[in-house]
Amino acid sequence: MKPSRHLSANDAVSLLQQMIAIPSLSRSEDKTADLLSSFLEDVHIPVHRLYNNVWAYNATFSPDKPTLLLNSHHDTVKPSPAYTLDPFSPVLRDGRLWGLGSNDAGASVVSLVAAFVNHYEDILPFNMILLLGAEEEVMGEHGMRAMVPHFLTELGVPISMALVGEPTGLDAAVGERGLVVLDGCAHGIQGHAAREEGVNAIYEALKDIETLRTIRFEHQSPLLGPIKVTTTQIQAGFQHNVVPDRCEFVVDVRTTDAYTNEEVVTMLQQAVGSELRPRSTRIRASAIEDSHILVRTALKMGCRTFVSPTTSDMALMPFPSLKLGVGQSSRSHSADEYVEIREIEEGVDFYNRYITSLSHTIYETLG
Repeated sequence: MKPSRHLSANDAVSLLQQMIAIPSLSRSEDKTADLLSSFLEDVHIPVHRLYNNVWAYNATFSPDKPTLLLNSHHDTVKPSPAYTLDPFSPVLRDGRLWGLGSNDAGASVVSLVAAFVNHYEDILPFNMILLLGAEEEVMGEHGMRAMVPHFLTELGVPISMALVGEPTGLDAAVGERGLVVLDGCAHGIQGHAAREEGVNAIYEALKDIETLRTIRFEHQSPLLGPIKVTTTQIQAGFQHNVVPDRCEFVVDVRTTDAYTNEEVVTMLQQAVGSELRPRSTRIRASAIEDSHILVRTALKMGCRTFVSPTTSDMALMPFPSLKLGVGQSSRSHSADEYVEIREIEEGVDFYNRYITSLSHTIYETLG
């Protein structure tokens, strides 16, 4: 049965059941992209697609208005070996819907779809783009990394702000730290352990690891706090009686909006003698002011604000974004993942009211 133009929470649950039944691991989400495209087409909404990203514009889209991006992702991580249920069999039981991706982030996907369809033809003081993205779990090159330049450069669609659907319990994540992983290497001189020979690369690495552990930065983010630097792995040596000339280690750096990721890498490299190589600098910190209209609307609706400990596609967005979605982050990537049916009902209702409330807030601002 095809859904009506007005979608209910039951329609959202039904769509999520279909999504769960289709494996959609990152970089292999083509079948859920097909499903979501067909679903929107069935309610007579023109659909666009790049790779496995599916998006649509609201019916009253106008270049004269600011544009709100409604975004969530339909890819999933690999199921945990600890699963006791079939991760690809949607099970409705005890008021819960079980299955891989039900909580992260399928519940937000279907709730946003319902709200977008329900407001599709409304005359609003802003445009809406619904973007159901791919490769979020791996921040792949064919996910948000492809979509931002596609919208801003190739299509010439300026995006003013974004609401990002991730499991936050319908609280508002006003920031999240960035991430840089550094591969460190300390160099020494090989020698015999029984004689005073060589330069032990382990000792050189330990000095630098201690420097990284205690390093302090001059500037600190008012919202995200201090930058956190943690060494998480170390490896050296191949024989008990040989002084190693190389010691490798890995450093996890949680960055903030006080510095760019590139600036942090440069300052850390200047502080140590070991070579530090970033695997990537693209996962940037995100922060949005309480005065921004997205946050003001969330506060008006009674949302609690917090700083998220997890990363999301917000890290790749060069425009203000607020993470706010259905489900609980603690269930993400866990065995026997589930979402409460009540949470989806609340999510559909919340997003519907949020779009209306955002409209009122903008009209009030305009006077």
